[in-house]
Amino acid sequence: MLKRASELRWEHSPNHKGGKGTCHILNVLEPEEMHGTGRCYAVSVLPAGASIGKHFHTGDFETYYILKGRARYNDNGAIVEIGPGDMVHCPDGGFHAIENIGEGDLEYFTSILYTETRK
Repeated sequence: MLKRASELRWEHSPNHKGGKGTCHILNVLEPEEMHGTGRCYAVSVLPAGASIGKHFHTGDFETYYILKGRARYNDNGAIVEIGPGDMVHCPDGGFHAIENIGEGDLEYFTSILYTETRK
């Protein structure tokens, strides 16, 4: 499979999970292309000051790999600062949130995979 950049679908989600501003999501794979293994394989972009609100994961887990920018990350209640090259992981049953604390865009790869395959 080959998808050209122009074929990838952008989503724009204002106040994502109760956060501030708009989260822009570039879907690298669509959920149906993940064959029941997950629901998100994307690059997310949060403008300066934007955030994704605190949310829980049940039946799945989410991993972020930071590509660009600085963020404040809520890791099940522990607040940490993260930047390029850092990875954070929210396990099934956990919660997290992220906020762009830099002056430019925060860009990160995100995947949400199911804890059990769904077909």
